[in-house]
Amino acid sequence: MEREGEVKPSNSKLSRYLWHGGSVYDAWFSCASNQVAQVLLTLPYSFSQLGMLSGILFQLFYGLMGSWTAYLISALYVEYRTRKEREKVDFRNHVIQWFEVLDGLLGKHWRNAGLFFNCTFLLFGSVIQLIACASNIYYINDNLDKRTWTYIFGACCATTVFIPSFHNYRIWSFLGLLMTTYTAWYLTVAALLHGQVEGVTHSGPSKLVLYFTGATNILYTFGGHAVTVEIMHAMWKPQKFKLVYLFATLYVLTLTLPSAAAMYWAFGDMLLDHSNAFSLLPRSGFRNAAVVVMLIHQFITFGFACTPLYFVWEKVIGMHETKSVCKRALARLPVVIPIWFLAIIFPFFGPINSTVGSLLVSFTVYIIPAMAHMITFAPASARENAVERPASFLGGWVGHYCVNAFVVVWVLVVGFGFGGWASMLNFIHQVDTFGLFTKCYQCPPKH
Repeated sequence: MEREGEVKPSNSKLSRYLWHGGSVYDAWFSCASNQVAQVLLTLPYSFSQLGMLSGILFQLFYGLMGSWTAYLISALYVEYRTRKEREKVDFRNHVIQWFEVLDGLLGKHWRNAGLFFNCTFLLFGSVIQLIACASNIYYINDNLDKRTWTYIFGACCATTVFIPSFHNYRIWSFLGLLMTTYTAWYLTVAALLHGQVEGVTHSGPSKLVLYFTGATNILYTFGGHAVTVEIMHAMWKPQKFKLVYLFATLYVLTLTLPSAAAMYWAFGDMLLDHSNAFSLLPRSGFRNAAVVVMLIHQFITFGFACTPLYFVWEKVIGMHETKSVCKRALARLPVVIPIWFLAIIFPFFGPINSTVGSLLVSFTVYIIPAMAHMITFAPASARENAVERPASFLGGWVGHYCVNAFVVVWVLVVGFGFGGWASMLNFIHQVDTFGLFTKCYQCPPKH
């Protein structure tokens, strides 16, 4: 795994600095940029469902829990890769993915479960980014309905097929994080300057269904590490990843907490009917700038979510080790079509986040990694020969097993159980109210 400095020569130094990433800093930018994109605009909506105190506590709690399971995924990746490299397996032209880690450590049944949940989550994660693009651009130009904008941005996002791997997201990750930072602080400052609307009320939490729907949206927010393995594999020294996700989460919290709290303070229960925070702020140059940068960032995040799907599809059709960028791009195009179609069927910006969070994220990035870690290191010989040993201040192996068991039980009961019940009820309500294939979800009536 020691590949420091193993960067292929490029045409120029500029190309090398902008295109070829693999350092710890690149991984941090990728994690922080990928963790919060369009969900930043729905967190005020979640605060209106949860109330201020619960909203803050759930962000801190799920942020910590997400960092823990990202650490588990990194430990399992290092364990798998070390074992394979001892067997002289060469990964220079192969991107390791999460389902392959599960297959190598635990067998085909775990591989199949990981493949199903991971691919389904990334598929709907890409759908959500496409829905968000249409929802956001509507607040600048409402001459076209949101469905038409979805057609347009589906074509734009399809160009991500030309980005070979996570090595090539260096400049995009950096720009994406700058854009998210601008948008978060725009929401915060704009809400504070706007002040509280007349007769504002803060009644959350008012209903159990809304409470757990809001909680699962936050579970989704800090469950963005379905691409952790691919980001690690793009690093020159993957074993340095351990704390990258934690530091990325700490930075993300400085964006999500102030913006969501300020918006909820200013608009209160009005947010219950406005899942996109942009819809309540007055039109201005600053808001238009925030919309534009979020559109660019959602394009980047679409690429983050879709790239692992591209890899899986390439492996299925035998194109993964092809060096031609154009041939791989053509092979990847069929992946974009179902994403495009699903975004048109379910344009429910906000409620779809909670549904995906409860039914898919709960297993993909919380339950499966925690259980896989416990089972992989259950034998005494596996613990003795582990590449990544648990920290003593966490109680060693016993402490790890206790935390893992808590994660599994909590997410299974609260995230999947109560969260799945609440988010599905809310999702069905959206379908009954607006219908499938709705042209313009939550659009104000035109005068």
